[in-house]
Amino acid sequence: MKIDLHIHSKDCSDGRLPLEEIFRIAQDRAIGYISITDHDAVQCQAKAISLARQHGMHYLTGVELNISFSAIGYGDNKSVSLDLLGYGYDPQDKELKNKTAQLREHRKKRARMILERVNRELEKEGIEHLTDADLAAIERGVDGAFGRPHIARYMVEKGLVKSVQEAFDKYLVRCDVPKLPLSLAEASRLIRRAGGRAVLAHGNDPKGTSLCSLTRDVNEQLQIVENHMLEYLDGLECWHSRHDPLTTHAYLKFAKEHGMVVTGGSDCHQNPVKIGTIDIPEYVVDQFRFI
Repeated sequence: MKIDLHIHSKDCSDGRLPLEEIFRIAQDRAIGYISITDHDAVQCQAKAISLARQHGMHYLTGVELNISFSAIGYGDNKSVSLDLLGYGYDPQDKELKNKTAQLREHRKKRARMILERVNRELEKEGIEHLTDADLAAIERGVDGAFGRPHIARYMVEKGLVKSVQEAFDKYLVRCDVPKLPLSLAEASRLIRRAGGRAVLAHGNDPKGTSLCSLTRDVNEQLQIVENHMLEYLDGLECWHSRHDPLTTHAYLKFAKEHGMVVTGGSDCHQNPVKIGTIDIPEYVVDQFRFI
């Protein structure tokens, strides 16, 4: 039986497919244990639970919270962006629902500020500005949490860039605006108070929000976890689509030594569709209460 505990939807995040299509694909791929971990969003969990039941799958509530983190002696002591996964929480928890709603509202304000910065770069190149009408068009295409990928896709449609990657490389990285600050301690407290477990997401993802922004050395990453994060974590995401076997082995060993849960998933945004492509052992599901 296949397991995938890290998937993003179009309904509540920056995935490319709605929940109904995700669960249809998951069923076709014989996934038996699944979790939708949308960015800063929990409002789609009830629908995901219902769809899992319809398709005969076990479901684990999930969320991915973006956090600000710093470690003395690394990255010039500056804050970096990391992701914290929450599993097995009560999706009706009032405090968690209110906080994620606040985070999502800030995403909209952030998008406007990013577009203002992008426009300054376009002006330098003699390219016509993106207007309020363009922003409205982008927002119409957002079903989930508003993020930079939505802007990137629109820039491709407008012919400003040839690819989403080019949009990031040429504009969106330098024009970024910080997300609403959420510390590891606060994010962990929100998840735990809602009855869930806090898990560090894709710690060694070279292309994502990970400890790679502080150090590429896996042993140093785990030293950071031990010295600066351990009291706020219940587990580590060991299997990930951009974790190599050495990373998985090192993270598993560390988790076992510290009595932590271990998780894994494709981190699929459906471009391409990677649901169920990561080999995750069945003992992972024994650590949680599935619906």
